[in-house]
Amino acid sequence: MSHSRIVAVLGPTNTGKTHYAIERMLAHRTGVIGLPLRLLAREVYDKIVAIRGPSVVALVTGEERIVPPRTAFWVCTVEAMPEGMGCDFLAIDEVQLCADPERGHVFTDRLLRARGLHETLFLGASTMRGPIAALVPEVQFMRRERMSELTYAGAKKISRMPARSAIVGFSVDNVYAIAELIRRQKGGAAVVMGALSPRTRNAQVEMYQNREVDYLVATDAIGMGLNLDIDHVAFSSLTKFDGRRMRVLAPNELAQIAGRAGRGMSDGTFGVTGDAPPLDDGMAQAIMDHRFAPLKKLNWRSSMLNFATPEALIRSLQAAPTDENLIKSREVDDLTALISLSQTAEATARASDVASVRLLWDVCRIPDFRGISHGEHANLLGIIFNYLHQSSRVPNDWLAAQIRRIDRVDGDIDTLSKRLAYIRTWTYVAQRKGWVDDENHWRGETRAVEDRLSDALHSALTQRFVDRRTSHLLRRLNQKEALLAEVNDNGDVSVEGEFVGRLEGFRFTPDKAANGDTAEAKALKAAAAQALAPQFHLRADRFYNAPDTEIDFTEQGGLMWGTFAVGKLVAGAEPLKPMVDVFVDDVAGADVAQKVQRRLQHFIDRKVAALFEPLVALQRDETLTGLARGFAFRLIENLGLMTRADVAQEVKDLDQDSRGALRKHGLRFGQFTIFMPLLLKPAPTRLRLVLWSLAQGLQEFPESPPPGLVTVPAQKDAHKGYHTMCGYRAAGERAIRIDMLERLADLLRAENSRSGFEANPDMLSITGMTLEQFADLMTGLGYKGERSERIKVKAAPAPEPVKAVETALEAATESTPDQDAPAPPEPVADAPEKGATAPAEAPAGSEEDASAPDEAAPGTAPEVTSEAAPDMEVFYTFTWGHRPAQNRDSGPKGRPQGKAGGKQGGKPGNKPGNRRGQKPGGKPKQGAKSFSARPPKYEKPIDPDNPFAAALMGLKDSK
Repeated sequence: MSHSRIVAVLGPTNTGKTHYAIERMLAHRTGVIGLPLRLLAREVYDKIVAIRGPSVVALVTGEERIVPPRTAFWVCTVEAMPEGMGCDFLAIDEVQLCADPERGHVFTDRLLRARGLHETLFLGASTMRGPIAALVPEVQFMRRERMSELTYAGAKKISRMPARSAIVGFSVDNVYAIAELIRRQKGGAAVVMGALSPRTRNAQVEMYQNREVDYLVATDAIGMGLNLDIDHVAFSSLTKFDGRRMRVLAPNELAQIAGRAGRGMSDGTFGVTGDAPPLDDGMAQAIMDHRFAPLKKLNWRSSMLNFATPEALIRSLQAAPTDENLIKSREVDDLTALISLSQTAEATARASDVASVRLLWDVCRIPDFRGISHGEHANLLGIIFNYLHQSSRVPNDWLAAQIRRIDRVDGDIDTLSKRLAYIRTWTYVAQRKGWVDDENHWRGETRAVEDRLSDALHSALTQRFVDRRTSHLLRRLNQKEALLAEVNDNGDVSVEGEFVGRLEGFRFTPDKAANGDTAEAKALKAAAAQALAPQFHLRADRFYNAPDTEIDFTEQGGLMWGTFAVGKLVAGAEPLKPMVDVFVDDVAGADVAQKVQRRLQHFIDRKVAALFEPLVALQRDETLTGLARGFAFRLIENLGLMTRADVAQEVKDLDQDSRGALRKHGLRFGQFTIFMPLLLKPAPTRLRLVLWSLAQGLQEFPESPPPGLVTVPAQKDAHKGYHTMCGYRAAGERAIRIDMLERLADLLRAENSRSGFEANPDMLSITGMTLEQFADLMTGLGYKGERSERIKVKAAPAPEPVKAVETALEAATESTPDQDAPAPPEPVADAPEKGATAPAEAPAGSEEDASAPDEAAPGTAPEVTSEAAPDMEVFYTFTWGHRPAQNRDSGPKGRPQGKAGGKQGGKPGNKPGNRRGQKPGGKPKQGAKSFSARPPKYEKPIDPDNPFAAALMGLKDSK
């Protein structure tokens, strides 16, 4: 072959050596190129197919065989290169792998024996110049310089890693850990390892090349000619396990990987990250200058094999080289498997001739894709050898069972990776000529399973190590283009079709899946800030024009627009003038915030004016002067409700004109409370509690009682003033609504609290209480209740209607000279006779229309029979206590006014039941007799709203 041209094209990475070899091969009629990796072989195959078409290009690897009938160009892994084909062109890529401990003997064998008829190219690093010159004397050398500069960038944290970076790890666990960290910090990374199938690897590389992700995490497989758009290479470690021990990588090995940065005319950088120590200056400079110690020895294993017996074959494989440039290769997997099988009786018995020994050696060359123990691998190879030796074929049913066990796409990344490694064994077996019955069927079957597993593994890798949403948004942000945002009716925000969070009112909440200060969270916020700017203005305009019916306040002072919180109330300079604090993101801008603030302020101002109309009118009344104006100011400060005991002196100081002026605004001077009845409705009460809570500076606002209840449980730990603001007065275990309390006070004034009285049905009906609850209420109001039992008597016949109306008239017209006229109590339908006492077991009620049970009329004799024991009933006798129970909302203690005690047109200190001029004993005051006409009795005007008004007027006229 002296006429064959042999050229060694040497130089660093990124010199275009592989591209040059493809050009030279296509310049010949036929050719074959050997590549170090199945992945790289597939890449070169795809390039040549794109140029010449698939009909003339073959791909042959250990697990893949595509051989068209008219094949002219062969793309192979170095181990799978066909021998003795006589092609015009032959090339070996990455020839420096002759020094590799595991595979070096294969590359050395091709260096020594593989030749093209017209041209042979050896591609590799400059460190191979010496051994090639010594072993191939006729070789010509071609030096190619790197097309771009390579610079050492030092150490960088992964969080600060620039885009278009490759982080290199030397173990699967390390690669996965780095990829997981990058997903959290940068949005995701593609993963490339030599153990991946070409289909998985291509899918991962495509994500990187298409810029779906900006980071690549890989093993040293990327150093073997994979051409990727990498700007920076970072080593996460400077040591690797070479199959037997951990060792430090040599400078030329680091350079082979670092050289992947800066493809074409683009400069690249390299450095370290993670736990890897910084490179010393000498090593870093050597990598940048591409200066390395030349290789001295190449790994070698004899190609002159003796197939007479297994032992003879082993001896030939262990033969030592005679050339000083070669060293014997260490024992690798195929030789280890051969030694193990040669020690088994069955394999030894079967390998009795040259053909059998050659078959045994072919079986032993099945790679240990599974990475299991040598013993388990040898056992599997023994089974395959026995089948092939016995029947010349691997049984279909056995092979189908092995494949069926692997054909599953469930499980995690590790599980799928193991299945993919297992199927590679059977793919290799199916590719061997004559090992299976139907080669095309089994090659297709194993290829289909590998493709399914490859797709599943790619999906699992992507799902675990890539956040497509973040990657997509980061890429669009880097492109400096306007982002398109969509907001649906529920507030879900999508940017460029990716869900990024929710727009709640005028605040953006990122997707909860993105937490902390991660790249994902930053990307979501950045994308949302850019895309939502017009959405904020559109929403602000819609909110500003929204009717008040779409806006409301909560009992905690929040301001809602539909279901979205858009602000909160804060205390203002005056109780009736609260201010507004808006919930608007800073990115929305000051204009949006001001517009929302104005709209909310308009809403709450109108709400206060509508619900507190009597109080606002009182505040604006310029005719009020003097004490009346001061009293009105005090009432406004207390939001329209004041306990009378707290302002007793102010009330006393008011003259009748001042009181009349205040009454015009609906103010009622009750016995217990000064209040405006219109402000006791549920809506004003709800707002009053919020305004009061703001004025008090409470952190948590109390809730208003349910509407319509006459009494509610008293809150023992409530803030002072709470019950009054609710429109109630606490008395005992329950609190009673103040307007109903005033009606009860009207009834109590007619009773003699000194000698004692019993609760009548009207009292129980007003309060809606049982007798026991009423007794507790009276105790809270300052009365003493003495509990007793008696025989229950039948009720007396009902009085005549006219008599009942007259009685109602007398009760309605009774009053005292200087006490404000209270509204007459509303009649209760079907109420029992006055004086009846409710049994203790009567059901407790809380509504105004609650009725009391019947009570026997006073003086009626009980009916006692000897047939049954008499029914007993409980009754209470109430007398005025010397010290009323402390009201939780009031200041000074005091007793109720009226006949039952207090000041009722007489001198202070009168006892309950005393009339004017009587001594404490109840007898008339002794002194000179005088005779005068009794002054006319004051008659209270009949309330036109009273349902008995017509009947009362008729009786009055008849008198």
